[in-house]
Amino acid sequence: MTEEEKATFAGGCFWCMVHPFDQLPGIVSVVSGYTGGKTENPTYEEVCSGSTGHVEAVQITFKPDIFPYKKLVDLFWRQIDPTDAGGQFHDRGSSYKTAIFYHNEEQKRIAEASKRELEQSGRFKKPIVTEIVPAGPFYPAEAYHQDYYRKEALRYRLYRQGSGRDRFIAENWRINKDKSKLREKLNDMQYEVTQKKGTEPPFDNEYWNNKKEGIYVDIVSGEPLFSTTDQYDAGCGWPSFTRPLNDSAIETETDTSYGMIRTEVRSRYADSHLGHVFDDGPAPGGLRYCINSAALRFIPKERLEEEGYGEYKTLFSQ
Repeated sequence: MTEEEKATFAGGCFWCMVHPFDQLPGIVSVVSGYTGGKTENPTYEEVCSGSTGHVEAVQITFKPDIFPYKKLVDLFWRQIDPTDAGGQFHDRGSSYKTAIFYHNEEQKRIAEASKRELEQSGRFKKPIVTEIVPAGPFYPAEAYHQDYYRKEALRYRLYRQGSGRDRFIAENWRINKDKSKLREKLNDMQYEVTQKKGTEPPFDNEYWNNKKEGIYVDIVSGEPLFSTTDQYDAGCGWPSFTRPLNDSAIETETDTSYGMIRTEVRSRYADSHLGHVFDDGPAPGGLRYCINSAALRFIPKERLEEEGYGEYKTLFSQ
């Protein structure tokens, strides 16, 4: 039986800290709760008052041999403003401060090394103030807070946008795209699609009828986006998927070009145009992600470990 560990992160409102981790391979559970203070079994109202010493946090049960702790920490940084000591975005006060709570010395070593790497990167001009402290008792939050992004999807999206979190991530965590370097890296069609919202010809692109098993990553950034386990032949001539690997890795926008109203799909961290999503897909989800091959790079299952995506091997273990 694969060994499990716990990871605990405080990143402001815990509603927004479940979604990025919840759909990753090797993740057993993500629980919203309270930690860091002295009050036993606190309520949400007590924590928000600032009187308990607790912060809103998520506790992740994961399998480190599938999804390593370092990757969890790297993903954690990309959800927050690590320079803000007074809260996160529009949520102010001590209960919204950021922290990494380590459960053993190896986690402490990895977290501290990751923090030094971020400090030395020069990404932020202000000091990194996120604390790295020992984990203590963790108290699960009330039931209505658990999996809020699923149960109250519309409210969750509106809250994220209104809080300023999405805007901050877009401005500070997206990769720096040097157009001249992209011109050298990408061929004409890849550049036209990802940077100019172009569309490649149907039935005349690399992956529309791919039969090999593996995952697809963003051609610009390498972020994992789709899997052949969710690919199907929609008859449209482009790669079609019922869902992304992790829907927090993509963004959707209304596209009114060519006299139509469509929903554009973009990658979150590279801001690449990928394609569009339609509601004519198969049950149970009913969605069809129609994606340009030129926006993707395919990694076959036998090369996942070699290319740094070993956690996704579990998708093809059956």
